[in-house]
Amino acid sequence: MDARKIIGWNLRKLRVEKGLSQERLALEAHIDRAYVGRVERGKENVTVATLEALAQVLDVPVGALFVEPPPNSPTPPALPAGRRTRR
Repeated sequence: MDARKIIGWNLRKLRVEKGLSQERLALEAHIDRAYVGRVERGKENVTVATLEALAQVLDVPVGALFVEPPPNSPTPPALPAGRRTRR
């Protein structure tokens, strides 16, 4: 798995674990939502500054985005569709 795919896999996994949509992650990291989607699909070469911003929003060290997933790991699941209920 190449570095872009590893970063994308980890980004989606961590984002879903935190319960954040791509839109919310992008908003809090001050980047475009479509860019987050491309990063998750491994289509973008991400800068260190962008990785830092994403890691900060996810409250993880930048290195967490570089952890290679176990062999044959499925793509992390998506968040359930629809809006979250208000508390």
